[in-house]
Amino acid sequence: MSVRIATFNAENLFRRPVVFGIEDEEIRNTILNEFRELVGILDHTTYTPDDKDRIIEILLAHSVDVSQEISTQTILVNEPRGRAKLLKGEGRNIEVRAEVTGRPDWVGWAELKTDSLNWAAVKNTARVVDAVNADVLLMVEVEDRLTLDRFNSQVLHGQIGAEAYPFNMLIDGNDERGIDVGVFSRHPITSVHSHIFDKKNSQLIFSRDCPEFEIDVDGEPLWLLGNHFKSKRGGGANKRKLQGERVAELYQAALERSAHVVVAGDLNDTPDSVPLSFLLATGLQDAMTHPSYEGPPGTHGKCTAEEKIDYVMFSPELFAKVTEVEVERRGIFEFGSPFPDVHGPADQASDHGAVVAELDL
Repeated sequence: MSVRIATFNAENLFRRPVVFGIEDEEIRNTILNEFRELVGILDHTTYTPDDKDRIIEILLAHSVDVSQEISTQTILVNEPRGRAKLLKGEGRNIEVRAEVTGRPDWVGWAELKTDSLNWAAVKNTARVVDAVNADVLLMVEVEDRLTLDRFNSQVLHGQIGAEAYPFNMLIDGNDERGIDVGVFSRHPITSVHSHIFDKKNSQLIFSRDCPEFEIDVDGEPLWLLGNHFKSKRGGGANKRKLQGERVAELYQAALERSAHVVVAGDLNDTPDSVPLSFLLATGLQDAMTHPSYEGPPGTHGKCTAEEKIDYVMFSPELFAKVTEVEVERRGIFEFGSPFPDVHGPADQASDHGAVVAELDL
C-alpha cells in the first residue's frame, strides 16, 4: 500500500497579516517586534504612565493613518462594542482613558491587521497541494478549521478540480496572529491531542501547538505530530530549544503507542541546530536524508542549506518503508522556475516548499 505524507507552510489560505506583505525586512521586523511589545504591555495588571505613553506611541506609528491619502495601518486594537474601552479620541488624537488603570479595566485585544490574499496566490497554493497529492498533508499557517475546509471544497476541488480531502482537522493554538497547524487526510482522523497548555517553568512551550493527530491507515494507527516552531525573527533560540526538547518527549511517548510516528512541520531551524539535535537524538530520520532525494538542500526562499527549515521526520520503522522523497518548490517565486501563474511575491503560493515522502506500507 502506497502512502504519501507531506508538510507545507502555506502562509495562510485566504487572509494574511498586512505586515508580511512588506518587503523591507527591517521595517517588517520592527512592526512585529513592536506588536509583541504592545501585546505584553496591554497584559499588565497596572499601566504606568510610561506604559500608557508607549501604547499610544506604538499605535500612532502602526495603527493610525498618517494621512488621508496613505494608510500605514498594520496593527489594530479590537474593542468590542458596548464594552469598556481602552482608548478615547480618533485619528491621531488618541489617548488611554483616564479611568483605565490596567488590563482588568477594559475589554479587547491587539491584533495584526489582515487583508485578503491575491486570488492568484490562493489558487497557486491549491496548485501546490494538488501537485504534492499527499494522502496525509500537514498544513502550517492556516487561519482556522473552517477556512481549511472552505479551501478544500471551494478552491482545491472547486477551482483546481482536484479531489477534495474527506477529512481535515485543526485546533486553534497560542499564536496571537491566529496562524495554526492543521491536517488534510484521505484516511480517518480518529483522535487529536493538543499541547497548547504545556509549560516549563510557568512558560508556555509552544508558540502555536504540537497537535498529535491519530490517523487510521488501513486499520493501523499512524501518529502525526505537527509543529511550527518559534521564528528566528527577534531571536527565539531559547523558545525553539524548549520546543525541540518537548517534541522529542512527545515523540518517544507516541512510540509506545505505535511504531508509526511522524514529526513534521516548519521547525524554523537547520539540521545542525540545538532544537533539532533533541529530535535527531531520538532516532527520528529526516526524509530529505533518504537516498532517493535529489535536489537543493533547503526548503525556503532560495533553498540554500541555511534555508532548510521544513521537515518530515520518521520513526525508524517508517523510514525503512520510504521509497521516494521530493520537495515541491514551484510555488516559490524566489527559487526560480515557478508555476506559470507565479509572477512575484504577491502571487506566489508561499516562500516555503512542500516536503513529501512516499512510503510502501
